[in-house]
Amino acid sequence: MRLQRELEAELADSHAVNKARRVPSDEGLHPSAASVAAVLADLAPGAEVREVDTSTRTAAEAAAALGSELGAIASSLVFMADDGPVLIMTSGSHRVDADVVASLTGLTGLRKATAEEVRAATGQAIGGVSPVGHPIRLRTLIDLDLARYPKLWAAAGTPNAVFSTTFEQLVEITAGTVTQVVATTDRPQ
Repeated sequence: MRLQRELEAELADSHAVNKARRVPSDEGLHPSAASVAAVLADLAPGAEVREVDTSTRTAAEAAAALGSELGAIASSLVFMADDGPVLIMTSGSHRVDADVVASLTGLTGLRKATAEEVRAATGQAIGGVSPVGHPIRLRTLIDLDLARYPKLWAAAGTPNAVFSTTFEQLVEITAGTVTQVVATTDRPQ
């Protein structure tokens, strides 16, 4: 509850870089996806949000729907640290190891966020969390394994909306820090 109140207070006087703005509903996108599209128009001109007929809630579903390699799905996972929410963009081919991330970044108390904490921090539901378009700027960590793929796919505000990007562009639009998020032995070869 305390976190939600703090996030709402930050939202009230937000000076957030990634603040979403509304776009006309006649564009045909879900309002959350349209908000992400508006942010992307400023941060990554040419990036196109598209909605697909099947769910892209999980990395496996997204890869199947897009005909993409599982590892090229940039999953947006929200974790909580002692000092607030952290967005970790990870390759769909593995799971984040919170102990590895904590030891490499110095974050303390790192744990996966609850659905309520995800919604409070991002304004989006689990399965559709975009790397951008949140009510407050989130500290963002980006899985170095994503650099292996020339084209990445990320959620765009709903479980059916996605956009393509590159590793370099993802780092730029999120102002993210690149780091290892799994143990070396768990990384794909």
